[in-house]
Amino acid sequence: MCNKDKLFMNIAKEMATQSTCLRRRVGAVLVRDNILLSTGYNGAPNGLKHCDIRGCIRQNKNITSGQMSELCVGVHAELNALIQCALKNTNPEGATLYCTTFPCCYCAKALINGKIKKIIYLDDYDDELSKELLKEAKVEMVKYE
Repeated sequence: MCNKDKLFMNIAKEMATQSTCLRRRVGAVLVRDNILLSTGYNGAPNGLKHCDIRGCIRQNKNITSGQMSELCVGVHAELNALIQCALKNTNPEGATLYCTTFPCCYCAKALINGKIKKIIYLDDYDDELSKELLKEAKVEMVKYE
């Protein structure tokens, strides 16, 4: 990994500290040509109560990590980074995603449609469908060391 990878992963780690999720704090950064396009962290949609205030529905129901994610109020960091690109009229095509956790299959599908070319991630996430979809779409996946 190069110094730029370290820089952008450190920014993703810092974004994760902004998360209001009670179960997993995730940060994401989209970069193209060494230019930071957007950032994201997981949390409730704008104007809604965050989980650190409302409580975690999935945690209260003892739902295993990675299961029944449709019950989660939060928007994932990767999606928030893509949404920020859209709000700023910035095209993410060809960008690299730096993310503190490997994307779930829902985020993977959005990243594929956003034409993200590479994902550099810190922590793994057990979602085989996500990995299969990204591999089929020829998105390069690199574990940050």
